[in-house]
Amino acid sequence: MHKPLTLTTALAPLVLLVSLLALSVLLFGADSSYGANQVALLFSAAFTGLVGLHRGLSWRDIEQGIQDAISMCVAPLLILMAVGMLIGAWILAGTIPALIYYGVEILNPTYFYAASALICAIIATSIGSSWTVAGTMGIGLMAIAGSFGLSPAIAAGAIISGAYFGDKLSPLSDTTNLAAAVTGVDLFSHIRHMLWTTVPSFAIALIIFSLIGGEAATPPSEIAELRQNMTEQFNLGLHLLLPLLIMLGLAWRRVAALPAILISTLMGVSFALLFQPQAVMALAGDAHGLSTPLLKLKGVWISLFSGFTSSSSSPFLDQLLSKGGMASMLNTVSLIICAMAMGGTLQRVGILEYLVNAALKRAHSKGALIATTVATCTTTNLMTADQFIAISIPGTMYRAEFDRRGISRLDLSRTLEDSATLTSALVPWNTCGAYMAATLGVATLSYAPFAFFNYLCPLIAIIYGYAGIGQKLADTAGPQGSRA
Repeated sequence: MHKPLTLTTALAPLVLLVSLLALSVLLFGADSSYGANQVALLFSAAFTGLVGLHRGLSWRDIEQGIQDAISMCVAPLLILMAVGMLIGAWILAGTIPALIYYGVEILNPTYFYAASALICAIIATSIGSSWTVAGTMGIGLMAIAGSFGLSPAIAAGAIISGAYFGDKLSPLSDTTNLAAAVTGVDLFSHIRHMLWTTVPSFAIALIIFSLIGGEAATPPSEIAELRQNMTEQFNLGLHLLLPLLIMLGLAWRRVAALPAILISTLMGVSFALLFQPQAVMALAGDAHGLSTPLLKLKGVWISLFSGFTSSSSSPFLDQLLSKGGMASMLNTVSLIICAMAMGGTLQRVGILEYLVNAALKRAHSKGALIATTVATCTTTNLMTADQFIAISIPGTMYRAEFDRRGISRLDLSRTLEDSATLTSALVPWNTCGAYMAATLGVATLSYAPFAFFNYLCPLIAIIYGYAGIGQKLADTAGPQGSRA
């Protein structure tokens, strides 16, 4: 028999975690995710393990919980490293430079933020993946924003707002299907019911992005000079956008993320060898007796593990294009592993279940139940660092309570997405927040205030819950709610 948890013992690891993370941010600011947060998460996980030992769990039980949690994020970790290779290969191939070159001609800085959110929303709705959008169009849009001299934090917020809008409403999305499956509702009924909160939230976000606007901090003459410098370093043309189009096509055809990214990376390597031989040779450096084919192989290999290093006559362009490579993602990989260790320990010790049950007992009205669900999902994102856990655990545990109160499970499935899916990108050590920060090159705490859609939607969900707007009674034919 395990000793029962008390509120004090359940909260103690969380208090320690919050305290250490706050201290980390105080000491290191936006750089806290470069090692300092990992230390806080590991010490907090160790303390949580001590709570488990005090309850009577064995170390093998706790270790198994950590292993189970980390095993859940193996695929995202591999995807993250593959995206690092993709970025390096696409810069070397001229794909990202081409996006910048043509993008600064088409997009206007005065409406750039709103346009970026809208573009990402459309693409994410069609392919169902916020990660893919951020790793393809997001990278290009961030580079264009840099060319215009616009705020990278606001640009990242706009990209993430659009990407998660599409991810949330797409029938191809993993989280959308998971929320419907966990609550036992029809997928398309779930999507239609989400329109109540999703559309107003995104409309408000678009209005805010439009009002922010953005006059070009970079004068037109410097933009022209930037384009000229790119033509000196790369052989540019519209054909270089083909790897991007193929990547989006693979995502639309539901090809798994990792093989799709690797295929697109190989396409980038092929394009680099075919169309950018001078850039490949420049990246390879000194020959050291190597033949030309081996030297070219060395150049593309460097782009994959170390990223691209620009060496033009423009320091601004060099800063813009010197990025990518698997090595650039390794710090984020360590952050996710440490976060999952903490989450797995919390789950195995029973703290997460205890806190969910405690919160449920205090939700007396329907508005309070919706607010509690939002708070639970957000807290689960903070504690377990994984949006799938933040959907599945509260969804499973709250389902019976929604049935008992005669509330449609569609309200539950919608609230799970309004909170668990959207707040995941706002947590620096969550798999989603860490991925977005690493891919877009902006710290999570820097872009989070500007990811308007991601926190407007949970707020509107709570307001709707208390005001009784967009709510639905349970289907009298059964607990699943409106399968019509």
